[in-house]
Amino acid sequence: MSSHPLLLLAANEVRLRLRRLSTLAAVLAVVAVTWAMISDVRSGSSLLVVNGARVLYTSSALALGSAVMGALLFSLAGFYLARGRTGEDLRSGIGGVIGATPAGDALLVASRWLGAVGSLVLLLGAFMLTTLACHLLRGEGPIQVLVYLQTYGLLLLPMAFFCASCAVLCDSWSPLMGKAGDLLYFVVWMSMLSLGAAVEEGGAASTLAWLDFTGLAHAMNGLRSQVDTQALGIGMMNFDAALPPHTLPQWMWTTAMVRDRFLSAALALLPLLPAVLLFHRFSPDRVKAGRARRRRSPLAMLDGWLRPLARLVTPLMRLAARTPGPGGQVLADATLVLVSAPSAILALAVCLIGGLVLPSVVLPGLLAGALVFWGILCSESTTRDSSAGCEGLSAAVPGGIRRRFLRQWAAALLLGLLFMGPIALRWSPAEPVRAFALLGGLVALSGCAALFGQLSRTPRLFLGLFLFGFYVMIQTKGMAMMDAVGFHGNASLQSAGGFLAAGLAAVAAGIAWSRRG
Repeated sequence: MSSHPLLLLAANEVRLRLRRLSTLAAVLAVVAVTWAMISDVRSGSSLLVVNGARVLYTSSALALGSAVMGALLFSLAGFYLARGRTGEDLRSGIGGVIGATPAGDALLVASRWLGAVGSLVLLLGAFMLTTLACHLLRGEGPIQVLVYLQTYGLLLLPMAFFCASCAVLCDSWSPLMGKAGDLLYFVVWMSMLSLGAAVEEGGAASTLAWLDFTGLAHAMNGLRSQVDTQALGIGMMNFDAALPPHTLPQWMWTTAMVRDRFLSAALALLPLLPAVLLFHRFSPDRVKAGRARRRRSPLAMLDGWLRPLARLVTPLMRLAARTPGPGGQVLADATLVLVSAPSAILALAVCLIGGLVLPSVVLPGLLAGALVFWGILCSESTTRDSSAGCEGLSAAVPGGIRRRFLRQWAAALLLGLLFMGPIALRWSPAEPVRAFALLGGLVALSGCAALFGQLSRTPRLFLGLFLFGFYVMIQTKGMAMMDAVGFHGNASLQSAGGFLAAGLAAVAAGIAWSRRG
């Protein structure tokens, strides 16, 4: 008890975050993503490609390539993983106790920030350990731990600071505690990626480089300074095996780059200032327990205006009541989602009509919009019982937790078929593989939504990973495994079957987890 109160509170924050099932799911996801992105060169693709030739898998190459890919993933998913502690305190009733303590606002906010940073750093540690394991199997040179630590520290720590700062700000100000904060950060993340491209064009010495919290532009400029070319690729890139491979130097970071990354880390703390000034301190006149998960986005306002549309689907409830067995339960669950979010009824009508009558060239754009809306909708529907505090009630009915999980997965899949099924029908005569890819992707995404919702009891784990995957998918062309729903038409029978198998595996994992109780 002789430690400083800030350190005690921060350590407690880290422990509480590590006890979440979402943290375990995030670690497993990190391991899987890391293993997948460091391609075996025997497959014809490499993590780093320069002028069509691969870069040898030395410590500097694997550290730089994995850190860049990690920055893309963690800069979005890290925010959603760092959020939620304030909502937990409100729902458990401990928020009022915390607000009544003599601890100052700055101390409470700083401890939350340190706890968020600590949990993210531990996830980054798991990410680095997995990369080191890949180095043992696929590397081409000795493991140089200091090279990894330097690269990860310079590229990923400012990003972790910024994610934690934004998460604490959204949890400290009542208007941003719901979906408004989630969607606002997604816009900020997209802007950061655009900023990175602008910095890359203007050079790393640009003042904009200080706001490049992801470090992507710094990494690309550092790589270009070593190979003196603009033809670079990072990710699962194909290469010409006939060309001699490149070798990166052991130390790549100049003094100017290190200075810019330290300045970025300092600027990443700026959101903490308004967080302290706007901190609600769990005051009941500024934030209420019931508002911890209440939507405060424009979508919520739209749902209020469109509430009369809910009457259009109420006959489905009567049909579900007359339908025996699991079929009626799944229909009732899907209808409840539509009744709870009337904007989904309008979006569903647009997707049904558009999928049947719009020209074929417009269908990918319609698919993208339908997929995003459906993903956000399912992130909430698979955690609805937990949000409403009726998990025990739904688990006590016949079938218990296992049937509830299957019902939520089937309802998510049913809604996905309603939103995107017409597009699959349009593709099936001329492009059957593409239509099959759409169905396989829906099975996989529905399984992940139900599984992650059951493990974390919060929509943010699936939502963060889904939005990141969607962004990567629309930006990547020519790769079958990155075309999860046939968006670009690059999916193959093998990739579609792989996503279908992954979805069924997620369902099996959810069933196994539900039986533990």
